[in-house]
Amino acid sequence: MIPVFDGHNDLLLRLHSMPGARDAIWSGTEGGGHLDLPRMKAGGFAGGFFAIYIPSGAFDGAIDLATLDALMNKPPFDLPLPPMIGRDQAQPVALSQAAHLLALERTGTLSICRSVAEIRASMAAGRIAAIMHMEGAEAIDEGLDALHVWHALGLRSLGPVWSRPTAFGHGVPFRFPGSPDTGPGLTDAGKRLVRECNRLKIMLDLSHLNEAGFNDIAALSDAPLVATHSNAHAVTPSTRNLTDRQLAVIRESGGMVGLNYATVFLREDGRRESFPGWEPVLRHLDHLLSHLGEDHVGLGSDFDGAEMPADLGDVAGQPRLLAALEAHGFGAALIRKIAHENWLALLTRTWGG
Repeated sequence: MIPVFDGHNDLLLRLHSMPGARDAIWSGTEGGGHLDLPRMKAGGFAGGFFAIYIPSGAFDGAIDLATLDALMNKPPFDLPLPPMIGRDQAQPVALSQAAHLLALERTGTLSICRSVAEIRASMAAGRIAAIMHMEGAEAIDEGLDALHVWHALGLRSLGPVWSRPTAFGHGVPFRFPGSPDTGPGLTDAGKRLVRECNRLKIMLDLSHLNEAGFNDIAALSDAPLVATHSNAHAVTPSTRNLTDRQLAVIRESGGMVGLNYATVFLREDGRRESFPGWEPVLRHLDHLLSHLGEDHVGLGSDFDGAEMPADLGDVAGQPRLLAALEAHGFGAALIRKIAHENWLALLTRTWGG
């Protein structure tokens, strides 16, 4: 089985949202979601980026899930940006999710990795290789003192925003059809954040960032540009997907894009509902490969955070995805690059050997 290193999952939010259920979720006896240890092993999930994400309570309270599903299944849609979340509200939630990740490490089945050497060692030992990632920097102060605390805890990847504003920049709203050019760029604090992440070798994630913020990071950062879980705007014109110009900028930086499995970012019609087969997945992969090259495309599932294609289902379905790539004409070497080798090479370029 080809191991898969994945660009994004929301397991930590699921653990935080279900107090007392961590052991049942990790062991697979809870039975929900997309991720648990038995299904990871069955699906060849070797590791990936584990997101710390602050749910937007005002947004979730204003639009219940049934209404959200209905809106996103009847494009066009344009959902308002949720309000900014304060640091005092965000920090306890972020620490709770980090604590869950550390607790999983104590089981001996997962390792929090701070270098590519640690990732390779964890994979070789059969442990899940986890990168602590932050999706939205609400838990970090503008003076960046907390960034150093999080780095000491193991943070090695950070997205300045989710799809809402922070003290550092502006996220894109969920809109279809729509352009990622939706607002202003990074704040002064955001520019300081980029420089300090570069200095600390914390990877910067461009997913959820608007186009002006993308441009600011491209101009400021000395690291490869990365979107951990984004797709091609030319195929699915969602605000969350990357234009061909953005893909060219990422390619020129030596960066990378992880294919997002979320149906709403895969379907050409922008609908959220699931679909059978692999055609939308393959269309996006073909487009990303043609614009980025085979060394700069990986996988960024969004497991436990999005609706999945029916034939994938959950993490145990990853071998079916890789079989679909083979049936599509991808050779074994390219499949291995997409599955894990490109992520490890990108992290080597970002973090150093």
